Amino acid sequence: MDKGKFLLIHIDVLPEVFIKVVEAKTLLKEGKATSVSDAVKKVGISRSTFYKYSDYVFALGDGVIGKKATVSMNLDHHSGLLSKVLDCIAYNNGNIMTISQSSPIDQMANVTITIDISEMTNSFTTLSNDLKKIEGVHKFSLLGIE
Repeated sequence: MDKGKFLLIHIDVLPEVFIKVVEAKTLLKEGKATSVSDAVKKVGISRSTFYKYSDYVFALGDGVIGKKATVSMNLDHHSGLLSKVLDCIAYNNGNIMTISQSSPIDQMANVTITIDISEMTNSFTTLSNDLKKIEGVHKFSLLGIE
């Protein structure tokens, strides 16, 4: 596989070692570990494991995977709901690039939004979880990241 290509894989199917490498990197980035030795001790992996995978395993919010994300969701047909979704994206410093909305059928409309995530203050995972929590948002899915 080319070094420059990435796969997007859900965390539930990853071997635990990859998750621990990301946790160790997060500890280092947030200053909760003073060294690689300290970080790997806290998460329970060896330094050699950390170095073996650290250049290849990233959290989605690390900015390595992409700068644009396209999401799809079904929204109840209520006044102000799309505005709440857009406010949530803006609150996280996401920049709306495109919005496509279907006509409501059975009081529900599909919305597809492409977001510039390069300047976001929180991780994309945080944004996704925040959007899913909005009352009236259903069937949220990530269509792709560039």
